[in-house]
Amino acid sequence: MAVYTAVDDDDMRALLSGYDIGPFERLQGIQQGVENSNWFLDAGGRRYVLTVYEKRVDPADLPYFLNLMEHLTRRGIRCPEPVHDRSGRALVELAGKPAAIFTFLPGRGPGRILPAHCRALGTALAELHLATADFTGRRPNALALPGWQGLATRIGSRADEIVPGLAAEIADTLDRLATAWPADLPAGTIHADLFPDNVFYERPDRVSGLIDFYFACSDAFAYEIAICINAWCFEPDGQFNVTKARLMLGAYRKVRPFSEAELAALPLLCEGAALRFLLTRAYDWLNQVEGALVKPKDPLEYLHKLRFHRSVTGPGAYGLD
Repeated sequence: MAVYTAVDDDDMRALLSGYDIGPFERLQGIQQGVENSNWFLDAGGRRYVLTVYEKRVDPADLPYFLNLMEHLTRRGIRCPEPVHDRSGRALVELAGKPAAIFTFLPGRGPGRILPAHCRALGTALAELHLATADFTGRRPNALALPGWQGLATRIGSRADEIVPGLAAEIADTLDRLATAWPADLPAGTIHADLFPDNVFYERPDRVSGLIDFYFACSDAFAYEIAICINAWCFEPDGQFNVTKARLMLGAYRKVRPFSEAELAALPLLCEGAALRFLLTRAYDWLNQVEGALVKPKDPLEYLHKLRFHRSVTGPGAYGLD
């Protein structure tokens, strides 16, 4: 369960005394998520989500994340909206840590990913990118190429504990990406972590909401698409599903045009996105905390994806032209 901080009922009653959302009813831990502590909060006959921010989230970044979610809500994007207390604060303190209360989004994750899920995601992703066009907040991507190089240095030769030769493969990939990484692609605010557990659906062809914006940053829109291709378009057996990629990108391009430069860069961006998640998973795998309730995810899944993208010679492999 992704609950790292203990919060009792008296803590919640004291916190809610500063809000106009009614009396406290119940707090229930949420199992999903690995970065923060999350609960369903029932108060005044309605459901909310309570988040306590743990040490992996820089408190200095929290106003950016909260402002982004408020901006997106005003632009018609369904995402959690921060609830303000009577003094106008969205960010408060609970159990000695930063915390916030959000509106509850109905819907559920996709479960088994169908082609219709990918098409609906493409539409929602393009709408998200367009909605951030006038968002004035800026946050560098801490997990862009320099961040990957830093992670690789911290992992070092221990990568070979995961699979022999992995350290050299990571180093070779980083060298090649550093030389060829595209510049000047259309860019803006991206979510940067739109995995299936961060997308809610009312039905397979309709996204009902996007959650977990705590990796959001300023970067290339096409890099966000590369993250989603990695997260949504591979089957459980590791096979790439070209139909899902084609539907996702086709739906995206109907809402936001995709330039020739973005299309040409897509294989390299997909390889970079695979490396990013390989590195973060490898680091967590090699630095497990004894007794932790959250099991690290297998980095080998993204090593397989990395090797697939390395073999791609052009966007046609993703069903695109």
